[in-house]
Amino acid sequence: MNAISIKFRGVKIKGVLNDTKTAEKIFNVLPIRARGERWGGEFYFEIAVAEELEDGKKEVERGDIAYWPPGRALCLFWGPTPISSGGRIIPASEVTIVGKMEGDLELFNLLEDGDEVEIVRA
Repeated sequence: MNAISIKFRGVKIKGVLNDTKTAEKIFNVLPIRARGERWGGEFYFEIAVAEELEDGKKEVERGDIAYWPPGRALCLFWGPTPISSGGRIIPASEVTIVGKMEGDLELFNLLEDGDEVEIVRA
């Protein structure tokens, strides 16, 4: 498990990456600074990692950090997406869960399309 910090708009959220092969590759390319897009309760951005789906999930939990292979994107989930229903959090397509965020996840509601996020080793 590798500790990270997610920074945006003057906010810092703690996170931890799990022990998947994909998470290890992501940790190895840190720091990441990217502009992203918001999709409901998800913020995603392209990263310099190209990896196949690893134990793909069609549904995620609040606070999950995931990797989305079709977009080579890191996804931060804190609430329902436009295709979610019944309180479930549904990504656009299957993702690899690579970590978990902790703290006040409501702060992610500050994010807007085009905002910059930075992910660093903690």
